[in-house]
Amino acid sequence: MTTPYTAGGEEAQASRMPSGSGVSGVSGGASYDDASLGELVSRLTGDMGRLTRQELALAKAELRAEAKQAGKGAGLFGGAALAGWMLALFLSLTVMWALGEAMHLAWAALIVAVVWGVVAAVLARSGRNELREVNPKPEQTVETLKEDAQWLKTRKP
Repeated sequence: MTTPYTAGGEEAQASRMPSGSGVSGVSGGASYDDASLGELVSRLTGDMGRLTRQELALAKAELRAEAKQAGKGAGLFGGAALAGWMLALFLSLTVMWALGEAMHLAWAALIVAVVWGVVAAVLARSGRNELREVNPKPEQTVETLKEDAQWLKTRKP
């Protein structure tokens, strides 16, 4: 089991807790047994706010680390795309020059261009068909919201 992230470690977290909070063994002020209802509500509210802020800080730290890693991955994919484009370019030139040995170079260039045109057309058609199947409406979320609204209507007196 892993322990939750605390900015600055447990000591820093405990030092940020006000005295009397009753959290993490920090004691001070009246005990929970002797506290009035107002003091208990006040402590609970403070503790909940502190917990929420700590959870948000944890989420931000995790997302920041994930975003940094995703950025590195995206950069590497970008480099791979550039390398692949250069590979396709130089392979096309090689095929063109090889065909140029058997025919006029202009015809060889036209043949290579037509092959790339066919590849582009096939990819464009496939991409268009995939995009037609995309439904941007979150169907499950809409359905559960409708169910929640119906449940609320039945709960009202």
